[in-house]
Parts: sequence; structure tokens; C-alpha cells
Amino acid sequence: MSEITVGELLMQCLKAENVEMMFGIIDGSHIPFVVHAPRYGIRHVNCRHEEAAVHLAEGYTRITHKPSVVFGSPGPGGANMLAGLTSAYAEGHPIIAIATTRRRITTDPDRGGAWQATDLVEMAKPITKFSALVRQPERLPEMMRAAFRAAMTGRPGPAFIAIPDELIATKIDASKTSIIPASRYRITNLGSGDAMQIEQAAEWLANAKRPFLHAGKGVLWSGATQEFRAFGEYLAAGMSTSLGARGVVPEDHPHYFFLFDMQASALARNEADVVLVVGSRLGEYDGWGMPPAWGNPSKQKTIQIDVDPYAIGVNRPVDLGIVADAKAALTTLLASVKGKTAPREEMPDLERYRELTAQTMAGGFQFLTAEPQHGVNPGQMVAAAREFFARDAVTVLDGGNTVLWGVAYNQIFEPDSFLYSVKMGYLGTGLPFAIGAKLASPERAVYCITGDGALGFNIMELETAVRENVQIVVIVAVDDGWGMERSAYTFQGFTPEQQVGITLAPQTRYDVIAQGMGCYAEKIDNVDEMIPALERAVASGKPALLHVTVDSALNADPPGYKQFRYIRTL
Repeated sequence: MSEITVGELLMQCLKAENVEMMFGIIDGSHIPFVVHAPRYGIRHVNCRHEEAAVHLAEGYTRITHKPSVVFGSPGPGGANMLAGLTSAYAEGHPIIAIATTRRRITTDPDRGGAWQATDLVEMAKPITKFSALVRQPERLPEMMRAAFRAAMTGRPGPAFIAIPDELIATKIDASKTSIIPASRYRITNLGSGDAMQIEQAAEWLANAKRPFLHAGKGVLWSGATQEFRAFGEYLAAGMSTSLGARGVVPEDHPHYFFLFDMQASALARNEADVVLVVGSRLGEYDGWGMPPAWGNPSKQKTIQIDVDPYAIGVNRPVDLGIVADAKAALTTLLASVKGKTAPREEMPDLERYRELTAQTMAGGFQFLTAEPQHGVNPGQMVAAAREFFARDAVTVLDGGNTVLWGVAYNQIFEPDSFLYSVKMGYLGTGLPFAIGAKLASPERAVYCITGDGALGFNIMELETAVRENVQIVVIVAVDDGWGMERSAYTFQGFTPEQQVGITLAPQTRYDVIAQGMGCYAEKIDNVDEMIPALERAVASGKPALLHVTVDSALNADPPGYKQFRYIRTL
């Protein structure tokens, strides 16, 4: 009989799924598991908080398009991890969360007074696609397959597995277990969809006078950015993306309509005769896919392609719903369209749409050129960062108004180059997202633009970045308060004297905190200092942080704030 510990069996399950990295804070019960990680080629990144560990994993999986693994300790450690899973569930990130529980004899069920007895499995169910407790060690591979199947089937999302700590070191007969590769137990590619539906979609698009294409994150997950752009260019169609899918189309592409270019994009969509939506549910930031941001679905043909049948027609009625892999479907669809029509050179009325775009840009220019009374104009801070970093650099945004400045003045040009908590607006995700992204793509520059309030949630992960030698650049817009809440007070008519609960300690020096953890850091009070400081930050070879004092009055009136509130009323 060949014996194996459950801990090593778990590592074999992860290796079979091509897991390369896992995140979490180690507990004594994890040792029989993590001790095997180097032998199986899996890197363990120890974090400073379990919630942040999930966010690191999210950043990693967004760039690699692979599932990522997080582990937590019994009771409070696992509960901390669940907070992060709310983000992964909302954003559609395939995170496999593994937590140990204390001894089953005291916790399954709780005897009353058992130490760290928490029903993590039930707590995880509403925020995961699968949640279960391993009670028989021989069933571990089967349950791990169930977790990965759930995480990777349809719209991606997290799964949760709890393992009693006494099982991790238990030895079992290896012959009674089986590790099966992904291709043999779950669908890894849906293919191009129903052939008759593809043919019908091709017919409509080939005959469309004004086609319009919209991409969601499903295009990124499928690796279908080239196919999406090629399709739009062949038909000379207007193209847009969801906020989370920025980078599918370069934002300087002549046919791209930016999210907050609301007049031009709404007009182009309203005048389209055929709309193709790929990998998107058309959520709140997409205006729910309905008027006024889109045309009336009774007067347009709408084609939707998605891996998740539950996403088809969820917010906008469709004329044709195709359940398929985005890359395969677009490849087949374009080939069929090419057999029906020649390539087109000009998008109808593009000049008229761009006149509206020019008006939007002129309005944005006023924000960008406003003179600060104190510190730096936040828009100029963002613009300097975009000027400095390469087109393929990964931008991470975090905060409230800081995000609005970042969206407005930090264009995205390449796929998998933009990370933000789109569905949740989850403060504190920026720094760990950036660390995870850099671990996933060490050859690319990664910079995080965040607010001082947002940074405070997970600032200790700077120490993780130093320890793991993750050379990111963090740019902190410091206005000594909760900027978006300042805006909300003002928007609702309250005077500064009535605005309570929005201030942070003005003496906080985030550069000094970062230096104390071993980062390179500087304080910036003038925009002319930005580019030289960025040069020094990158040259340092260390994780770096720039504390940028921004004008609080300007920061409280960012571009897009009124549009942000308007979208949330639709």
C-alpha cells in the first residue's frame, strides 16, 4: 500500500489544475500542506490579511486568466477570507478558497464553546458558486474537481472548500484516490456555438448598415481581443467596452466610444441597426443595455454571445442569444461574414459622432487645466503617470473620486491592462490587485493610482510587496479625507460646516509609512515633480510609493461625477 497525506494529495490536485501560485496567511494546520509546495512548483505568497490575500489572487487571475488559490485558517482567518470572496463573486474571478476548520469532533456540529467554531461553509454559500466541507479524505480530489468545475464553468467565480485540520496530516491509501486533468472532467471550451445561430448572426451583421459591437470581460477571459477588434474593423463598426473590459479596444482607436463619452456613444448605439454584445451582461455602468444609453430593443436587432446561458437577455431582450466561447464564436462568425460582404472602409456618420466627442473632451479639458490652490490638480497627477508609463503597463485604480480622475485621464491601450473593482467599488483592492498583477506579469510595469482613504484598508501589503520583491509603483492622491463623500455632501446641498465624518488626519505621511516597510517613497507637492519622481521610483528597483498632495477642492469636483450619479439612477 502506498500512503500519502491528505495535505500532499491536496497539492497534487492543485498541480493537476496547473496552479502556479497560492496566497494566504499560514496556520499551524496548513503545514502538512504547504510544506509540499516547492516540490510541486507552486509558490506560496504569505500576505498580511486574508481578505487582501483574496484580492492579490484576483489581480493574479485577471492577468493570467487562470484560477488562483487562497487559503485561510479556522474561524477568524477563514471569515476574513470570505470578505474578499464577496469581491471575487461580484467581479467574476475564479478563486479557489481553502480554509481549515478545527477538529470535527468539536465543530461538526459545534458542541457549544468549541474554539474557533464557525460555519464557514454556510457563510460562503451566498458569495461562491460552490461551498462544501470535506468529511472523507478519499473524496478530496472529487470535491476539488467540483470546486474548479464551478469556478470555471459559465461565468467564472469563486469556490470554497473547508477541510478539518486533523485531516491534513492524515495518511490514506493513494490507490484509493484519482487525480483527473481538467479536460477529462469539465468543459474547457464551449466552442463557437450553434451553427445555425452563427449563420443567422452573420447574415444580420453582413447586411447591417450601422452595426455596433460591445465587449465585456468575457472577451478578455476568452483571449478574444484580436478577434473582437478584427470584427469591428472589418465592418467599420462602432465599438465600446464595459468598464471592466477596458483595453479590449485601444482607447485611441478611431471607432472606439469611451464609457463616459456619453453623448457620442449613446447616439451611435441608438442609431445602430444591429448590436452585437459579447461577454457582457450589460450591467449598471452599461446603462442596463436600454434607452437612453442604447437604442430601443424593439427597433434594433440584438445578438448576444456569452458562455453563461443565464447572462443571455438578462437586462436587454435579445433577438439571438448564442451560448459559446467568445474567441471561437467571433472567429467563426467573422469567417461567415467575410463570405457575405466585402470589408468596409468608413463608419457611417463617424464625423458627426466625433463632434460630440470633441465637446466632451473640451469639458474634460477644463477640469484638467484648473489651477490648484494647494498641492496638485488630481487630473494632472493622473495624466503625468499615463505619460510616463508604457502603453502596455497595467493600471490599477482604487478609491472614489480618485477612480473618476483615473478613468477620465488614464487611457488604456492593451488588453489585460486595467484592474478596478467594477461591480463592487471595493475600497482597498488597489494595492493587492497591483501586487497580484505584477506577480502574474513581472515583465510589465504595474502602477496603482489610489486615494489615501482606500490605501488605508490594506496598506500593510506594502510589506508583502517588499518581502516578495514585487516592484510596483503606488501613487496616492492625498486630500486628507473621503473625497467622494465630500462630493456627495456638496451635491446634496450641505455646507462644509455640516459635512461630518469625512476628514482624515492631515499629518499622515504615507511616504514615511512606506519607507518604514522598506519601499522607495517620496512626497510630491507640485505636478512638475511627478515625472522625475516616477523615474526615481522605477530606478530604485523597489516597490515604490509617491505621496501626492492634491487640492481637496478640485478633488471633490471630479470629471464624470454627475454622470456617475446619473448612471446609478437608470
